[in-house]
Amino acid sequence: MVWSWVAMASRWGPLVGLAPRCLWLLGAVLLMDASARPANHSSTRERAANREENEILPPDHLNGVKLEMDGHLNRGFHQEVFLGKDLGGFDEDVEPRRSRRKLMVIFSKVDVNTDRKISAKEMQRWIMEKTAEHFQEAMEESKTHFRAVDPDGDAQEVLENLKDRWYQADSPPADLLLTEEEFLSFLHPEHSRGMLRFMVKEIVRDLDQDGDKQLSLPEFVSLPVGTVENQQGQDIDDNWVKDRKKEFEELIDSNHDGIVTAEELESYMDPMNEYNALNEAKQMIAVADENQNHHLEPEEVLKYSEFFTGSKLVDYARSVHEEF
Repeated sequence: MVWSWVAMASRWGPLVGLAPRCLWLLGAVLLMDASARPANHSSTRERAANREENEILPPDHLNGVKLEMDGHLNRGFHQEVFLGKDLGGFDEDVEPRRSRRKLMVIFSKVDVNTDRKISAKEMQRWIMEKTAEHFQEAMEESKTHFRAVDPDGDAQEVLENLKDRWYQADSPPADLLLTEEEFLSFLHPEHSRGMLRFMVKEIVRDLDQDGDKQLSLPEFVSLPVGTVENQQGQDIDDNWVKDRKKEFEELIDSNHDGIVTAEELESYMDPMNEYNALNEAKQMIAVADENQNHHLEPEEVLKYSEFFTGSKLVDYARSVHEEF
């Protein structure tokens, strides 16, 4: 069809001139070239490779673990161990009354003996239950990722930039291939004793300035790389140091000798440590325990809803009887 139009154009030369003929010829050549040229699938392959790599890369943030992978404090830890799978259910745009009612439903579940007060033991049990929920989610997420990057059912091969962590997850006898269970340890080291120990080792290595393989208070609270440019930045850094100092002295340094060993840090980070869960329960109660009776009551939980859920629920006191 294209070439018939070109022939017609040549017969009509006196009327149409050279430029249109050139355009028709150029169009014909381009059409023929496009039909003959194979499709370029390189960008598709690159996107598939990137997607596969993202499936394999371990998450930077681990729910229910007190330190991030880079050694920073997990700011959302209290909400994660209080809300479990309901973590995203208290967004600021959710209708406040519905959020308050949902929070009181959680209160009732924690309050096992139904005395309208939450004790440290009740909170400890709840924290352990919510931590187990996060572990179950991690297992399901790991299975999904494993099948996505290993559709033919053989084991996963090593990623160059994650060799150390890969080797650690590869149970003896090492074959540089990860089974589904080993892949879970690779993605979520907090749920494997050996991998948790490896994670602690990496954090100590990154923060340890004098090479003694343990952490002093100055090492633990030392500011991250970067300079403070304004007063707001200085305030943020001051709070960062204050929070880390408190965590170091009150929770991580269990024998209060001013030094945190790898063992102390491992115990502190272990999400299934019942002793830690009890300490966390006491700490969470202390934050909101206004009447100092060592228990949480509905009014207190609603008043300090931002601490427990990440969202501030207004009119807390007026709503207590309404929600119950």
